[in-house]
Amino acid sequence: MNIAHLLLRAARARPNTIAIKRGTTSVASYAKFAQRSGSIARWLTETVNLKPGDRVGLAMTNCVEFLEVLFGCWFAGLVAVPINAKLHPREIQFILENSGAKICFTTDDLLNGLSGIMGDLPLCERLILANSVEYSKIFQEDPLGIVSRRAEDPAWLFYTSGTTGRPKGATLTNRNLLGCSLAYFSDVDVPAEGEHWLHAAPMSHGGGLYGLPFVAGMGSQVVPESGKFDPPEIFDLLPELPKAGMFAAPTMVKRLIEHPSLATADSRNWKTIVYGGGPMYVEDCKAAKSAFGDVLVQIYGQGECPMTITCLPRADISDVNHPSYETHIASVGRAFTNVEVMVADENDQPASIGEVGEICVRSDVVMSGYWENPAASAETLRNGWLHTGDVGFLDSEGYLTLRDRSKDMIISGGTNIYPREVEEALLAHPGVNEVSVIGEPDEEWGENVLAYIVARPNMGVDDKSLDLHCQDLIARFKRPKSYRFVQSLPKNNYGKVLKTELRNLLAREKEN
Repeated sequence: MNIAHLLLRAARARPNTIAIKRGTTSVASYAKFAQRSGSIARWLTETVNLKPGDRVGLAMTNCVEFLEVLFGCWFAGLVAVPINAKLHPREIQFILENSGAKICFTTDDLLNGLSGIMGDLPLCERLILANSVEYSKIFQEDPLGIVSRRAEDPAWLFYTSGTTGRPKGATLTNRNLLGCSLAYFSDVDVPAEGEHWLHAAPMSHGGGLYGLPFVAGMGSQVVPESGKFDPPEIFDLLPELPKAGMFAAPTMVKRLIEHPSLATADSRNWKTIVYGGGPMYVEDCKAAKSAFGDVLVQIYGQGECPMTITCLPRADISDVNHPSYETHIASVGRAFTNVEVMVADENDQPASIGEVGEICVRSDVVMSGYWENPAASAETLRNGWLHTGDVGFLDSEGYLTLRDRSKDMIISGGTNIYPREVEEALLAHPGVNEVSVIGEPDEEWGENVLAYIVARPNMGVDDKSLDLHCQDLIARFKRPKSYRFVQSLPKNNYGKVLKTELRNLLAREKEN
């Protein structure tokens, strides 16, 4: 089974239906979408000499070409490696090296940075700029028919950092992607012809995966002209997009309801706003419901089980008279129809109702493992369950409430930031002796990155020098927003830094 069959099916059934728009401009019908993806597949196979199972990097900001390339990879039986466009070029280099990608597609805004690393990528032989003359020549190729693939063959490598070490590639198979798509139909919404999916969140992440059910349902996908989340642009587009849906982090929803444009916006075309990737505070949920109506759906997932662990449907968010209403909207909902969720105790056994433990998942949507990392795969997928690293509890109705998201992980604006990556970058500074990074609560972004620094004597370390140092090593969104210089870090008897003590220290600072 090749996930690209979703597009072939739509092209046969609705060849003239608009599949892709750039803003309000129609770019491709389903017939044209399939034709262009088939031409990319032919070019990758015959000109670049890629074989089924080879990897292709997509280091691209949101654009219509992303969709063509993504399905072009799948038509040819290749494995797509979508990469967070906010990453530093050296971080992108690691992903391309680790995945063994032989070619990478990119966009104008990333071209200079990626051009500088190509010499250090012996396996990645070509960098192709979307919408360039070279890219346009690809469509002189006759479309390639879909290459046969098995359900268990890899289709998408989703690079998601752990709390230790380098990013790991969650291997998502054709079966995983189909399961994620069908879960959308069963628990979130039913896309159909004449409806629109707005790609305001990064297409390299979970929001991009929701393009699949819209291809299956033969709706239209819309990429904003800006290629990013911009509240005024979204409000301007809405009147032109009947039955519109969008994925957004809770901070994005908050920005929409607090933006001045809302006062004069016509929001009646919203059908579904799916939110996830961080906590939605109860009051913010109520405000969004008041602003947009009964359109909100919450999902909880992670790269290893993309977008598909639990769902809080619009019926629950709309049922304000339910006696457990506030408890429900403070939860992340119940397990998707095709997912088993277990909260495990310290012995990896099912915890009692209301008992806090690690959230574990079993489903056809769970990744097959981490790319070329058997040790991490065995640890995370032990005993037949995906161990998420997240902590929470189940109530008697099956609603899951999160207590922590991977304990040390920072979620800022819906984006995961892993402290060790930031700590390792800071420790490369000659003036830094020790460092520990935690999340600092922030009303707009959810959390900001805060670094506690033990500096070496007489080295002149300050905020500015650390900012300049990080600029060359890690992406902007991972850099600390503030620093605290301390004489020592709290540690246990084994020398492990006690981040809980740092969080308590920060809480006391804010109280005073």
